[in-house]
Amino acid sequence: MRMVVGVMVLGQLLTRILLAAHAGDRLAAARRILRDVPLIDGHNDLPWNIRKFLKNQLREFRFDDLRDTHPWSRSAWSHTDLRRLKEGMVAAQFWSAYVPCSSQHLDSVQLALEQIDLIRRLVNKHPESMVLVTTAEGIERAHKEGRLASLIGVEGGHAVGASLAVLRMLYELGARYLTLTHTCNTPWAECSTADEPGQVARIGGLSNFGKSIVLEMNRLGMMVDLSHVSVPTMLVAMKTSRAPVIFSHSSAHALCNSSRNVPDHALRRLAQTDGIVMVSFYPHFISCGEKSTLEDVAAHIDHVRKIAGVDHVGIGAGYDGINLFETTWPRMGWNLWRKRSRTRI
Repeated sequence: MRMVVGVMVLGQLLTRILLAAHAGDRLAAARRILRDVPLIDGHNDLPWNIRKFLKNQLREFRFDDLRDTHPWSRSAWSHTDLRRLKEGMVAAQFWSAYVPCSSQHLDSVQLALEQIDLIRRLVNKHPESMVLVTTAEGIERAHKEGRLASLIGVEGGHAVGASLAVLRMLYELGARYLTLTHTCNTPWAECSTADEPGQVARIGGLSNFGKSIVLEMNRLGMMVDLSHVSVPTMLVAMKTSRAPVIFSHSSAHALCNSSRNVPDHALRRLAQTDGIVMVSFYPHFISCGEKSTLEDVAAHIDHVRKIAGVDHVGIGAGYDGINLFETTWPRMGWNLWRKRSRTRI
């Protein structure tokens, strides 16, 4: 299977926008490009919010517009519905089948299956607006049809239960990337907290079984997602993988020294292996604080472009997985919204 995440030519979009003289011209330039080229968002945590708020029951769920619907309208975690996706001209969305670290060695496989089931039912409930796709060709076809191409990414390597058989079944159910860790180590891969002061690495990134996970994902055609992993895990995974890897929702460490971000030497290696970093919008990964602007986000995109190259940068906003969000673009007068608190992303 050929899966191309970087279908959107982000550099072309940014260049045309910046060359336009006025804000209205810049927005018009972006819209013209996005009518022709699919914009893909690498990570959205809506499925976990549906589990939290509705216990995965979709009978009464109205996904068209949640801005005036309880409990979504009052939740700092809610940013996504079909109306806003259409207004933002998002052509393809990776929905996260998130599995919390607390489920590791317990019911993580069951939770992953339940979240994949939820995503599939959500898409099937809105056939006029959404379609489940598993290939790059599927994204392009959905874009021409005017439907949101919906893809599945499993967040947390513990979701496979240390079983290649489970990994294969997740692929058969439609999962097209696996995030090797979340905020906890697995027995075979180390997460980003291993890079924090005072922490000691146990296995130096990936164990031999972890490498076999990566190689089996290559064989299947499932993308290796390195968001949340430690730097040694990044480097070993990129060396091991026979296919390009992704970071579904990470930013540049040089601009914000969060352990969740990608350092320059890893960006250079990523370019050599033809991978992609999909930049997150979460302030703690953008400004290392509680506030950030769209200019700050653009700076991360531009930094990845400068270090890795224009073909290796995308967008993985992380909506519905963050409850701290303040993004403004002062020069253009865009004032979107503000949410304060903490996050699980």
